[in-house]
Order: sequence, then structure tokens, then C-alpha cells
Amino acid sequence: MPLRNEVREAQDELVEEFALFDNWVDRYQYLIDLGRRLPPFPDALKTDDYRIRGCQAQVWFVPRKAGDRLEFRAISDAAIVSGLIAVLLRIYSGKRPQEILDTPPDFVQALKLESHLSPTRSTGLNSMLTAIRRFAGEALETA
Repeated sequence: MPLRNEVREAQDELVEEFALFDNWVDRYQYLIDLGRRLPPFPDALKTDDYRIRGCQAQVWFVPRKAGDRLEFRAISDAAIVSGLIAVLLRIYSGKRPQEILDTPPDFVQALKLESHLSPTRSTGLNSMLTAIRRFAGEALETA
């Protein structure tokens, strides 16, 4: 029996959820709602050390290793970007570094995010994905 891939499962669930919406207006609203439900983010962590470069909106991203898994906290000052953060946290936070690295972010193409986000939001999404994958690689190196 193959091992469970929690990252793949989270991506598949997300794609199924988005399929329930008939149009992108509803999908944007869902993203905004997800972003509103992000847990509180301490102001003390809103520093340049945790700021993601490449995002037009301000994004702060705090990774940490918790045993054999990675946890991520993040927030943005923009509603849709906060929704994208909520999606990324749902897919990647609490997962194993190797699984993160072994599983391509297929949800981006499946949801057609690149064609429905502004170029700056797409760049920001890619910057956040790069940060997650970079931290996963670093966590494996120090394991």
C-alpha cells in the first residue's frame, strides 16, 4: 500500500472545493473569506526578516520546524493575498519537508490561478511557494 501524500490530498480537496463555485467572482469571494479566517499574527513578527520579497502586497511569512514537520504562519495586508496565504498554509503547514519537495504545486494550474490573478499576485504566489520549498529544503539539510 503506497504511503499517504498529505500535500497531494490537501491540493485535491482544495480543487474540489473551488469546483463548487460557478464563476471567478464567487471564487475570489471564497479566497477573501479564507483570508479573513487566518489566525491572528503578532505585530512583533511583521519585520523585514519575515517579509516575502516579490509581492506587491506586504506579506510576512514565518516558517518553523516542529519535529519531522514544518509549520508556517503568514499574513498579508491585502484581502486576496491573505486568501492565497490561507490556501498555502492549508496545503503545506503541518506537512513533512520531503513531501513538500516531492509534490509539485499542481493546484495552481488546476485552479487556473495564473490566468485569474493579476501578474503581481501571481508573482507573489510564486514567491511564497518558493519560500515554502526553500525552507523545506533547508529543513532536510539540517535534519
